[in-house]
Amino acid sequence: MSMLTPPGMGGKYRIKGNKYPRMRRPRRRGRLVGLVVASAAVLGVGGWGAWQLVDVFTGGGRKASAAGSGTECGPETKASPSPSAKPLPEPRAITVNVFNATTRSGLAKKTADELKKRGFKIGDVGNATKQYDKKVKGPGVLLGPASALDTSLPVLGTQLPGAERRSEAARKGAAVDLVIGDGFKELAKKPDADRALTKLARPEPAPSSKKDC
Repeated sequence: MSMLTPPGMGGKYRIKGNKYPRMRRPRRRGRLVGLVVASAAVLGVGGWGAWQLVDVFTGGGRKASAAGSGTECGPETKASPSPSAKPLPEPRAITVNVFNATTRSGLAKKTADELKKRGFKIGDVGNATKQYDKKVKGPGVLLGPASALDTSLPVLGTQLPGAERRSEAARKGAAVDLVIGDGFKELAKKPDADRALTKLARPEPAPSSKKDC
């Protein structure tokens, strides 16, 4: 037995020559695999919990609340017209005085006859006063009392788009004036005027913004 052989060891553990046998510890692969699996499970559970927290703080909670209450964010809705708006008079309830402020003769009578066919009542017809005669450059001026500014004048304005509207505080009576200007060519075509009247009487409500979800 060699002097390098520890006491009590022989056989295959006997050291021969100048080489030592390699004494390895048994490998613990099973324990290492178990640790890896356990770590993956812990990370998975932690990640799932973090995702739930993110979902709650970024809107998931609101969605669940909306589903539970039966209310959801729907499409954009339209607001109803204001009930405080003044009712507009019909053409037959409006008396119109037609005055010609241009150098073209017969224009006031021709315009008054057409307005009568469209249902308006006709009052005075003739030349414009000195205040407006040859001084109206646009298609016309619509005059009336202050109360007509949001009632009769808009209705009359559907027959002559582009006409200027003015109110006179000291004016008496409910009649309104149509003063024909140099830019006048003709009244609006009846179908166009009728559509404008319908839109004026039943305005489309303004769309409201979407619900904040």
